[in-house]
Amino acid sequence: MAGTKHGDGSDGGTGRCGAKPVAQRLLATATRLFAEQGYDRTSVQEIVDAAGVTKGALYHYFGSKDDLLHEVYGRVLRLQQERLDHFAEADAPVERRLRDAAADVVVTTIENLDDTKIFFRSMHHLGPEKDKQVRAERRRYHERFRALIEEGQRGGVFTDAVPADLIVDYHFGSVHHLGTWYREDGPLSPRQVADHLADLLMRALRP
Repeated sequence: MAGTKHGDGSDGGTGRCGAKPVAQRLLATATRLFAEQGYDRTSVQEIVDAAGVTKGALYHYFGSKDDLLHEVYGRVLRLQQERLDHFAEADAPVERRLRDAAADVVVTTIENLDDTKIFFRSMHHLGPEKDKQVRAERRRYHERFRALIEEGQRGGVFTDAVPADLIVDYHFGSVHHLGTWYREDGPLSPRQVADHLADLLMRALRP
């Protein structure tokens, strides 16, 4: 995982090749290369050469190449978890909180589409511990989202005819497929896609 330490001593943590801190520059470079040529076809040497740092600098911040892959997705998931927690804890009716959360995960996924595409295409390359960690982080997110649905079901706001787990899978199945069809130059903006998918979810939950 990326740290907040200084660099490896050769660039004082900010680097001679740009203003970005070393860890941030390494992550941005790895993301670009993974997207362009695939995780398995990108070597550590290519990453450090493109980032303008040494292997020692990379291993100072990331223990391995799969640490970089884990962080590519981890930073998106942390953002989404933070925003979901914010929506879930808001002082608003449960239907508003759920719709806001459902739309937000679509927008944040589209805004970080390269990261999510890279991860879902390459997550099978993660080692057992990293894979277990990612699955636990995703499960925590899905459980918090499901809790909003269950809250509405208990209050009679949402139908309980469909299991909450199935509704969660329905929405996130749509989210996870965004990378296969969404295009920046397409007819729909991220917000429009988010509104459509959130409205579909809410209609499926009507009593």
